[in-house]
Amino acid sequence: MGIWSTIKGKETEFRNPREIAQSITRNFPQTGFVETTSVAGPGFINVKLSSVYIAKRLNELLLHGIDTWAPVLPVKRAIVDFSSPNIAKEMHVGHLRSTIIGDCLANMIEYCKVEVLRRNHVGDWGTQFGMLIEYLFEMFPNWEDIGDQAIGDLQAFYKESKVRFDADEEFKAKAQQAVVKLQSGDAKYRAAWKILCNISRNEFQQVYDRLKVSLEEKGESFYNPYIPDAIQILRDKGILEESDGATVIFVDGHKIPLIAIKRDGGFNYASTDLAALWYRLNVEKVEWIIYVTDVGQHQHFDMFFKAAKRAEWLPKEGYPRTQHVGFGLVLGTDGKRFRTRQGTGLVRLVDLLDEAKSRSKTALIERGRDDEWSPEDLDAAAESVGYGAVKYADLKNNRETNYTFSFEQMLDVRGNTAVYLLYAYARIRSIIRKSGKSIDELKENGAIVLTHPDERALGLFLIQFSEVVEDAVTRLLPNTLCEYLYNLSENFTRFYTSCKVNGSPEETSRLLLCEATAIVMKQCFKLLGITPLERL
Repeated sequence: MGIWSTIKGKETEFRNPREIAQSITRNFPQTGFVETTSVAGPGFINVKLSSVYIAKRLNELLLHGIDTWAPVLPVKRAIVDFSSPNIAKEMHVGHLRSTIIGDCLANMIEYCKVEVLRRNHVGDWGTQFGMLIEYLFEMFPNWEDIGDQAIGDLQAFYKESKVRFDADEEFKAKAQQAVVKLQSGDAKYRAAWKILCNISRNEFQQVYDRLKVSLEEKGESFYNPYIPDAIQILRDKGILEESDGATVIFVDGHKIPLIAIKRDGGFNYASTDLAALWYRLNVEKVEWIIYVTDVGQHQHFDMFFKAAKRAEWLPKEGYPRTQHVGFGLVLGTDGKRFRTRQGTGLVRLVDLLDEAKSRSKTALIERGRDDEWSPEDLDAAAESVGYGAVKYADLKNNRETNYTFSFEQMLDVRGNTAVYLLYAYARIRSIIRKSGKSIDELKENGAIVLTHPDERALGLFLIQFSEVVEDAVTRLLPNTLCEYLYNLSENFTRFYTSCKVNGSPEETSRLLLCEATAIVMKQCFKLLGITPLERL
């Protein structure tokens, strides 16, 4: 139809788009991966892939592994900047999405054979440290001897110091002076700062360990020494201007400027982000930098990226490039922002994850698994299901939208949940085990042959895996992969309902098709950061 619109009215043998389509199908070259071509409607061309070709792709998967299906990206090195909690503050449900989404994106990009630097840009440098350090000195004169034990509950300690800071002008002045001493490198203040940071890191790590998320910390303090040079480079470029006592960068599309130096001569988030970007581009030589934060920071990143392009640190198009991956809010079942729970105050992320595991363990015990499994296996299964349920409930939604946090929904064994999918995967493994056959031997001596329509439909869906991952990575949308995984399990159910596997004449082929499905499902789980179980 596109061709017809171009040649219509010109001298041509064709009278309509359908005739063009028919001519194309008549002259379609012979190829091993196309079975038939046909014309539909006013000029659509339908191409049916060969079942032999689909089976060949699946047999190659079985012999050479899922890594051979990895998409190829136009970059070699990337940074995913995610999680990023503030030192001396509790990780709460507000940090959940950045951590889960960022880890999934890093997994997918790594699968595409790109080196990924997983960065935790923690807030470890700011005015709150003056307040905390001065309060530490006041409450524990022998703090150096007591060390980490001096503080105990860091959150309570932070609240107490904040109350003192707001109420006592003399203490406030000391705290402000403490910031100056810390930032000038005073050894005593740096030692106290390290104690506070380490306490926070240990608390953060409890969350990361549960989620099996790996990160390399390079916080605000790391980039602080690079700020003056980065600012000077921008000054030399001639893009810094004075405005209302501050040093700023004006960018297109925004009435307010990006503040590089505050009125009092101090630095801010933008100063740190500019220095971090300079370091990442010039020292670490990365080609793609992805920032995973809530959608509320969209304006900041838009201004920041435009400022970098004004400075010619980034090209107008192509690589190196930066992208902001925004995400919506986590809501409670009441439809309001999920920050607190009745009578418990702020929701601690570690408590939320422990509850998910506890509920999963209860459900497994109700199914009699405690009689069948060792306590260690039961605990591992509860972790896989509980933490996987929390991750999948987040990732299956378009990241830019809000979603409702509900244990009842995410732990449901029916519908589009991690629990349902984990059971679907375990069932496939069970089918293969019950056959009593060695999959390795079947791979060597047998092959997939697609004769039944539901076999073909499943095979065709399986070979779409690579393009689904490429689409999810290109658009930075994990929900694309979740949707594929759920639909794959549905396709498998249709196949298994209509095609007998064990004991059938086609047993070898169908067992291998089961194995191919399990391999693809397992890789989906891996990319989503979920640990599948061979038995459930």
